[in-house]
Order: sequence, then C-alpha cells, then structure tokens
Amino acid sequence: MLNFARNLRQNLTPAECLLWGRLRRRQMSGFKFRRQHMIGSYICDFVCAEARVIIELDGSQHLDQASYDASRDRFLRSQGYRVLRFWNGDVLSETESVMETIFEAIYRKEMEDASTEAHDPSAPAGHLPALRAGRKGK
Repeated sequence: MLNFARNLRQNLTPAECLLWGRLRRRQMSGFKFRRQHMIGSYICDFVCAEARVIIELDGSQHLDQASYDASRDRFLRSQGYRVLRFWNGDVLSETESVMETIFEAIYRKEMEDASTEAHDPSAPAGHLPALRAGRKGK
C-alpha cells in the first residue's frame, strides 16, 4: 500500500498538481499538508493532521462510487477528520474559491459538519460548493 501511495505522489492529476502547489510548504496560514497520505487503509489526497482536515479531489469516476466514498468518509470522520471534497474541474477553474473554502474549513467551527450538511445535493456525498465572493461570511 505504501508503494501505491508513493506512485500516486509521483503521478498527480492536473488538479492535484495545482492544489498541491498552493498547499505545500505551509502556504495555507502555516498549516502543513501531506499529499497521498495513508489513514487506516485509505490513501487521502491531502491531509492536514494539525487542523484534522482531509481534502479529496474527485473526477467523473466518483459518480459511480458514491457509496464507497460515503463509507470511506464516515471512517475518516470517525477518526476525527473533516473531509472536504471538490471536483477536479472546480479546482482548475475556480482555484481561489476552493482555497477560500479550505481556509474557512480550517478556521470556522461551523464548517465542521459541512461535509454532511452543506454539500451540493447533485454531487456525490460530501462535495462542497466552492465559496463564491458573494457567499463569503455566510
């Protein structure tokens, strides 16, 4: 499994590469993120252990595995993590909104349950809508 995680780290998708460029080296308010990090038997795209936040980027393949993702997210939440899910397309086209959503999730207590309450109902479980300028502070 560790070799698989290493392979994933060496073969990032364009969305993962873009987001990693914005999260690495403590660029998000000094928080350290790890990429393709194992928690239990799951490999998570990005993990900030200090803030107990996991960021998952999903492509179209996740439309067919919504029940697996929901089960996986339940396990990760049971370990004390908040799971944020974004579509690859949102990361590529609305990068600043995605970054703002991650920042808000780290700092705002009321976003702790966002992955189960404030998700896009047309998306697989847990997908957060990226914050838009007009929604800031709501």
